[in-house]
Amino acid sequence: MSEVTRVVNSVFNSCSYVVGDDERSWLIDCGDVDSILPLIKGRLCGVLLTHAHFDHIYGLNQLLSIFPHARVYTNAAGREALLSDKLNFSRYYGDPFTLLYPENVDIVADGQMLPLYGDTTASAVETPGHSPSCVTWIIGESVFTGDSHIPGVKTVTNIPHSDKDLAHQSEARILQLAEHRLVYPGHAAPTEL
Repeated sequence: MSEVTRVVNSVFNSCSYVVGDDERSWLIDCGDVDSILPLIKGRLCGVLLTHAHFDHIYGLNQLLSIFPHARVYTNAAGREALLSDKLNFSRYYGDPFTLLYPENVDIVADGQMLPLYGDTTASAVETPGHSPSCVTWIIGESVFTGDSHIPGVKTVTNIPHSDKDLAHQSEARILQLAEHRLVYPGHAAPTEL
């Protein structure tokens, strides 16, 4: 896999990540588009969402207006949250967000593989608990966990639609899958497990 570039966004210091080769780029979560654009090489193929909370999706409308053919990958709960400012919590932060491009959304299932570039693929692993929309993405030796696992931080489960038991199960699954890999969380710096 090529280099992973991290962008620390202005909303809650959420992280977006850019991966790709010279011809195709992929984004994991979408925050500050002005910071992300200079990192895109060639064509932006898509955005892999770790979950559909506001701080991880707020740049999608701007991004898709620039790259109208880019796809957004999430699970069914994520698609629902992209279309509801209540479910993605943006209404509570004074900046209501709903996705203007629902036709660009593709639903992924647990274990689904997506071809990215060359021989590189992304594997979707559903990791609910923090949110029903949580998907952890495995790309080579990199694991993009969003807020399902932030090393050294207890997973937040005191918000609507979260589930403490599912969060514990998901975190155990992530720790097993991430052994000897580099974890790229939704907040904080990458960490090797």
